[in-house]
Amino acid sequence: MRGSSPAVVGRLENRGEGEYLRLLGERIREARARRGMTRKILARDSGVSERYLAQLESGHGNMSIILLRQVAQAMGLPLGEIVREGPEQPAELTLLMQSLARLSPSELAEARRWLAKSFGATMEEKRRNRIALIGLRGAGKSTLGAALAAELKVPFIELDREIERLAGMDLATLFDLYGQSAYRRHERHALDHVIETQERAVIATGGSLVSEPATYELLLEACFTVWLTTTPEQHMSRVVAQGDLRPMADNAAAMEDLRRILSGRRTLYARADRTVDTAGKTVEQSLAELKAAVRAEPPA
Repeated sequence: MRGSSPAVVGRLENRGEGEYLRLLGERIREARARRGMTRKILARDSGVSERYLAQLESGHGNMSIILLRQVAQAMGLPLGEIVREGPEQPAELTLLMQSLARLSPSELAEARRWLAKSFGATMEEKRRNRIALIGLRGAGKSTLGAALAAELKVPFIELDREIERLAGMDLATLFDLYGQSAYRRHERHALDHVIETQERAVIATGGSLVSEPATYELLLEACFTVWLTTTPEQHMSRVVAQGDLRPMADNAAAMEDLRRILSGRRTLYARADRTVDTAGKTVEQSLAELKAAVRAEPPA
């Protein structure tokens, strides 16, 4: 998609919006049916015309958030349940979230402790089946991640490629047209999708994911994380070896920026379950250390 015309990008965006409106319409229609509400009754209770509801349920109505809120309230649903992306969540989860929402902060803390005690072993097992590699570009996430996934016989997923697939455009176009905030939204959506669809996988993340608190917390909670690190000089030389000569345009300034970024993120990267230093090592040596890190038992 690099270099695509605005018209092509616009068609891709419209296609994604059309699919979202279709799913939104299905969700409202199914929610109405589960409640035994006719469209006429929903129109009466929400104050939204029956004709407009018919358009919405068929996937052809782009309703304002205020009107969607009225529809949600008429069906006794949280607005977030209607407008969220992703597959339908189980009714039990919806009820549980509604119950948790009524708890005080101290009661929520107690509920979290109880869940950890009751389901901690199961959650930890699932978490360790998803291995996420974090670190700056040039640390070896793609090379080592693909090799580790092949040995474990699990899918290898580069989160940036998943972002491009779900967004329908490459990262450069995404940044150029919609900016950093759009990339962050797509990054979170891509991570949610991977966690929902992959019980076992090796995931290579973007170097800046750790700077987005909510997304990084989700990664730490759902995946066994390994920080791949090396020296700033090796980060730089490996990026150049990959064919990206942009850092060479002003090598001194680029190295200073890289050191500053690494220093600023060091504390965040250090929250990973394990750290593997690839500095001065062959791919085979680094892979052996990565496999040992993944196999290591969690601290008591």
